[in-house]
Amino acid sequence: MATERNIRTNFAFYPPEGKGGAWHATLQTLERALREAFPDPTIGHRRSGIHEMTVLDFEIELAPDVWVDGTAAITEPDYAYITLTDVTADEAGTFAVWLRDSFAPAPDLVRFASSLAMANGEDTPSPLPVEGSREDIGDLLRRHLDAFDY
Repeated sequence: MATERNIRTNFAFYPPEGKGGAWHATLQTLERALREAFPDPTIGHRRSGIHEMTVLDFEIELAPDVWVDGTAAITEPDYAYITLTDVTADEAGTFAVWLRDSFAPAPDLVRFASSLAMANGEDTPSPLPVEGSREDIGDLLRRHLDAFDY
């Protein structure tokens, strides 16, 4: 019987290309949304030496005993990203569905990329489908990783 690999990598989520402010969000609105959606998150702000801006670091419990770490930068009017560190496709899929359905003002405003794809030369984020369950999106992200796991 084949055993499915559970690849862990970083995933990043972005607004549509050329529409960096499409989420109409700030770090404060993201922090509030994370606090409302996930029990007892750990959240902090720091100055990023890489991007020379304030970023929001967070740790959230997606499901019982399933914690993920992330970082977000949102500067109005035209720049935003959220990254999840060392996550599986299922974990990223759960977060992506929350981002699409509960945070972004419309479901067609989320794109994704992975560090595995970027390491293999694919640096263009893909649109997240406007519909689909956590399982559907987890499957999509798993297929995305499989395409770059050589």
